[in-house]
Amino acid sequence: MEPITLTTERLLLRPFGPGDTDRVYAACQDPDIQRWTVIPSPYRRTDAELFTGTLSPTGWRDDSMYNFAVVLRKDGALVGALGIDRRNLPGTYEVGFWIAREHRRLGYVTEAVLGSARWAFTSLAADRLEWRAEVGNIPSRAAALRAGFRMECEQRSALLNKGVRRDAWIAALLPGDLGLPGTHPYLPAGRRPPAADH
Repeated sequence: MEPITLTTERLLLRPFGPGDTDRVYAACQDPDIQRWTVIPSPYRRTDAELFTGTLSPTGWRDDSMYNFAVVLRKDGALVGALGIDRRNLPGTYEVGFWIAREHRRLGYVTEAVLGSARWAFTSLAADRLEWRAEVGNIPSRAAALRAGFRMECEQRSALLNKGVRRDAWIAALLPGDLGLPGTHPYLPAGRRPPAADH
């Protein structure tokens, strides 16, 4: 897929490029980002170069993941990163994100997640957008809930982070949660399918 830019009220979600390397490297020195995400720790400049110059462009080219630099519209400051990754089940994607320390608790995560979710539902034909995080990552969970995700379960040993398996929270957002149509019909548990016409 050709990389695209999404616009929200305060943010631009645009593809990463080599020009973002220094800012990604600086933001990812934050111990909280290294603790709660699967980025390398310690995080070296070569890791930032790999992410901005190789992994992100390759994900767009092979339609496996769509990484966005989340920047402020007013001045171009890097707020964080957001990725939409393709899962094994058709129509299912996963969203992940990190936010630089100085931009937290300002509603940027919710705004970015909602903007990217609408794009995933309308442009990628997603029928389900998942969020997962290690149990205990309260800020990430709060952001997902504010964006309308519904908690579904806690999975044992569902994440591998820096060589350690960890328990994970799982939540999902569906097109109907945002008033959008899905690609396929959805029949929630306990409901009967519509009667066939005779």
